[in-house]
Amino acid sequence: MARQQLTIGQAARAAGLTRKAMRVYEAKGLLPAAERTQAGYRLYDPDDVELLTFIRRARTLGLHLDDIREVLAIRGGGIPPCDTVRELLDARIAELDATVAELLALRATLADTRQRAGDCTDAQPVTVCAIIEDS
Repeated sequence: MARQQLTIGQAARAAGLTRKAMRVYEAKGLLPAAERTQAGYRLYDPDDVELLTFIRRARTLGLHLDDIREVLAIRGGGIPPCDTVRELLDARIAELDATVAELLALRATLADTRQRAGDCTDAQPVTVCAIIEDS
């Protein structure tokens, strides 16, 4: 029995992605090259949709494409990748914590600069703006 073949638009809708995302995932090696019709149209099967759905979910969790490629390679080798996924999630959490800390520091700097900006006037001799030049 022949497997169901889907166009790129049908597969994208089924996986909750855009056609452009699918092309990117194929170009980056996350998705195997699609079969092609004689006219050159890409064709996908339910296994491709399942893989694309996995990739979308992994991206939703904030995993980078290289991380997803690593997970897929481990799984392709017949090994459950859950230990690696836990490590990748821990690393992503650490990245986010660092980003949040940087943003909070930036916010504090901006709030302090804004508070001091109330005393600044345009009459002061400056190159462009004393608020920025004095920060």
